[in-house]
Amino acid sequence: MTDEPDISPFSAGLRCRCPRCGDGKLLRGFLQVEDQCERCGLSFSFADSGDGPAVFIMMIVGFIIVGAALAVEVAFSPSVLMHLLLWIPATLLLSFALLRPLKGLMIALQYKNDAHEAKWADEENKPNE
Repeated sequence: MTDEPDISPFSAGLRCRCPRCGDGKLLRGFLQVEDQCERCGLSFSFADSGDGPAVFIMMIVGFIIVGAALAVEVAFSPSVLMHLLLWIPATLLLSFALLRPLKGLMIALQYKNDAHEAKWADEENKPNE
């Protein structure tokens, strides 16, 4: 049994906090991952969210924007220019608003589930390069 607190990866990740202690900052600037937690010293060298946050953002924002654009089109029939003026800024705002929390969530879930990049068990089974 470890003496680490049981921190929810959803709580810590969405707040962009350390997945182990829940207090230290996970990100510096907009998206750059800190080297380690300032509070508990956890190294964030394991953190590699890759394109995961972007994929989820495309699905979430796409669903919201397409649904809203369809509803507005059916209800008001605005011009194409009005659609562009409404949905391009809305898409950008939603995407940027979700990027940090979803990156934090992906890293926190990676830590909680001890996820690592796949590696070959032995060199014999490694394909020719």
